[in-house]
Amino acid sequence: MSDPTDAAADGGNLIYRQCRPVRLWHWINAISVIVMLMSGLAIFNAHPQLYWGQYGANHEVPWFEIGSSGSSGFLRLGPITIPTTGVLGISSGNELAFPALVTIPSSYDLATARQWHFAFAWLLVGGGLLFWLWGFVSRHVQRDLAPTRRELRPAHIWQDIKDHARLRFHTGEGARRYNILQKLSYIGVIFGLLPAMVLSGLTMSPSMDAAWPWLLDLLGGRQSARSIHFICASLLVGFILVHLAMVLLAGPFNELRSIITGWYRLPRETSR
Repeated sequence: MSDPTDAAADGGNLIYRQCRPVRLWHWINAISVIVMLMSGLAIFNAHPQLYWGQYGANHEVPWFEIGSSGSSGFLRLGPITIPTTGVLGISSGNELAFPALVTIPSSYDLATARQWHFAFAWLLVGGGLLFWLWGFVSRHVQRDLAPTRRELRPAHIWQDIKDHARLRFHTGEGARRYNILQKLSYIGVIFGLLPAMVLSGLTMSPSMDAAWPWLLDLLGGRQSARSIHFICASLLVGFILVHLAMVLLAGPFNELRSIITGWYRLPRETSR
């Protein structure tokens, strides 16, 4: 009779990989982030320019802008201007930075967009705080997300980068746990990117500035906070796109089953 440990090492076995709190937070987070991104784009449409410092108005020079000139749309990043007619700046004849297809609400309504944004911001923050608390108490963060010294070696990280670039994903027992790129990405998003988004979002609130004036000093002013908020949101979109690409390349059925039911089939070892 074969040893089940050997079978697990070779792959092919179903294992319980994602516990219920992780799966629940993943889907709540996914819904919250999508709604916040789409409502955030609608809010950005009200003034589609970004500045650094304390002030930002029509006479200031933005470092980033999406706009229109006559019948042509454009995206301007510093000295670089890119024509975007029909996509950004002007879409379906409307002069909006982002088209209705990717905004909530689909029509221009700043007040409603803010209501959607703030409602799901509470869901994101509340869920995030609960996940932080559970993650440390249950030692999920220390056990599953914290990199080991061996994993942090430059040679190990570089090897993992090369394997991913060649679409050589971990198999057998190596697929049971997160690899170093996953760990660094998840830690960066959970403990870096999302808190920065929340903090910069709070800095744009006049009531929060009155209660915590140090926020303006910390981020360099409300306009700097708005720019940081937009940059963090853009980085989050990039993370989501890469995450979805990896799910598709690694096997969407197996990956989705893992994050829905918790059960994951270890990929079998293959010769390289």
